[in-house]
Formats: sequence, C-alpha cells, structure tokens
Amino acid sequence: MKKILWDEKEHCFKARHPNSMQNNRLLDTIKIKARNIISEFEIEDIDFTLNDFENRFRFGSKRNKIDLFEFWNSVVRDLELSGRIGYARTNRDTINSLRIFHKRPVLNMREINVTFLDKYEVFLRSRGGSNGGISVRMRSIRTIFNLAIRRDLVKQNLYPFHKYKISKLKGKRIKHALNISEIEFFKNVDCEENIQLINAKNYFLFSFYNRGMNFADMMLLKWSDITKKRITYARAKTQGNFSIKIVPPVKEILDYYNQNRTDTNYVFPILLYDRMTAIQIENRKHKTLGQYNKSLKILAEKAGITKNVTSYVARHSFAMCLREKGVGIDIIGETLGHQSVLTTKAYVREFGAEILDEAVEVLLR
Repeated sequence: MKKILWDEKEHCFKARHPNSMQNNRLLDTIKIKARNIISEFEIEDIDFTLNDFENRFRFGSKRNKIDLFEFWNSVVRDLELSGRIGYARTNRDTINSLRIFHKRPVLNMREINVTFLDKYEVFLRSRGGSNGGISVRMRSIRTIFNLAIRRDLVKQNLYPFHKYKISKLKGKRIKHALNISEIEFFKNVDCEENIQLINAKNYFLFSFYNRGMNFADMMLLKWSDITKKRITYARAKTQGNFSIKIVPPVKEILDYYNQNRTDTNYVFPILLYDRMTAIQIENRKHKTLGQYNKSLKILAEKAGITKNVTSYVARHSFAMCLREKGVGIDIIGETLGHQSVLTTKAYVREFGAEILDEAVEVLLR
C-alpha cells in the first residue's frame, strides 16, 4: 500500500483510499478485539507474552466461551448413563431454575460471580425458596464449577464460592422423630385391610428396626440378600456395607411378603419386574415414595400422632429411641452408618456386629 494512503498519526486509512470507510471499520473492530483480549489477560491476572496474545487473537479463549448450560447438560447426560437418575434430576431442576432466572439461552461461566449468586438467591426467595432448598441449588452450581475447574475449562481465580458462603444458608432443621411410645401407637394402628396402608406400615417399621434403612435400599432389597438370621446389603447412597440381625418384628414383615411374593426377586412389591432400567427404577421410586408418604400421614393420624411422619422419620426415630434407651452416641452413629463422622469412626473401630445387633435389640425390651 502506498504511504500516501495511510495516516501514520491516526493509524487509519486516509479518505483518499478507495475503500477507506470499509477498511477503517474493519480496523476498528480489530482494535476493539485486541483491547478486549488485553483486558481479559488483566482480569485473569496473566502475565502474557506476544505469543499468548497472538494465540488468543487467532483462536479465541476456550475458557471465555464455556456455556454453563451446555457443559452442565453434558454432565447430566453422563449421570443418566451411569444410572444416577435421581442426582441427574436434581441437577436438571437447578439448570431449569437458572434458565428462568438468567432469561438468556447462554450463560458464560465467567458471568457467575458473587453478585450473580446473590441475585439468584434473592430470585429463589421471591419464589418461596427456603434456606434448605436454596442451599441445594447453590451446592449444585458449586459442584459443576469445581468440575469445570478440574477439567481446566475455567480459571481457579474465577471461582465465586470463596466469597459466597453456602454455609450461611445452613439452618437448624427440625428433625421429626417418634419416641418409643409413639412407635408403639404406630405399630398398633388398624390398617383395615387397606393394602397401601399395610405396605406403608410395614415399610416404616422395617426401616426402623433395620437401623433406619433408606427407602431406596429397601426397594432394591432382594431375597438373596436375606438368610435365616441376617440381612446383608450395600447402602446405595454411601456404598457402606451392612449386615443386620433379623429381629422378631422384621421376621414377621419378611414372612408376610414371603407369603405374598410377586414375580420378581425383590422383597417388597415396589419394583414391578426384574431388569428395569435405571430411569424406570427412579420413576417407580419417585411414584411409590409419594404414595408411601401420603399413607404415612393417614397412619399417623389414626395413631394420634401429630408429628409430620415421612419415610425418613423412621431413621430419625431409630436414633431417638436408642438414645431414649440409653445407648451411647458412638454406637448409634455406627448403626446408622455415619462413616464420614470422624469422631464416630474413632470410637467405633473396635465394635463388632454383635454389639451393633444388641443395640437394635434394646428397642424390643
């Protein structure tokens, strides 16, 4: 290009250039892009070289273009493929909530900062969200952010949860639990041959007398997991192994379902047939658990119990009743499978199955 067509002072094409207007617009675009890249390096606190600048200018920054929704959906698909359907559903719920809040189809991960999270929290509260529910949403976002950092998709210095503390949302949850006398009232409720009430009563008591066994573990329990004296299973949530002595109330329940066996290998008539897919199992669990909790409310009313009785109350009740009977907190922690509690693990390293069995049998005295 001839020098007479270039303005050295203004760094642009002179008006006499035949395509000066078009070229100068293109030049302005390039300058803006260059300035933005320099700003990005400064924000990311990167001491960049000319090669770094050239690479980002030519190829862009992958980190700047990570769409949270796209990345998160891929993670959810992996969860579904691995059979973790419930966890996948929780993640999808948070994604959908974020989409409503963000109101745009793309959410770059670098947009998620403390201000964004504060505003999202206000949004959730405006829709009736409690501390517990908001905490679930925020933990989901934190988990996906940590995963993106681990995969080198976003810089560590953009992590917003150093300043936004989820722990502030932790409140004292009211744990509903039945005491020993209320358990007796519950046991004596007349189900009037209502099969849903019979099942709900059996499920609750089976969970109670088996160290607060989770509903999902009961649902998956097979006859092959049961011998004449013991029930052996791995807890789905923690993969902890349990071996539990069969006490008389549990034997009665097992005998009932043995006499009324379905065409599956499962102990309880929750899953309709063997070889159900992970999604079918999760859907069946979701539907049956809803029916179970509705039936528990009816049973509680019949028993004169004013507390909000749900499937998880069996676990809390087990712990409360053991405490009522004077069983030590260390034993209770071990029977519940609190493997992550360091103090519990320190106390119970020497406890064997017999001591834990005796702890449950205290409830029968």
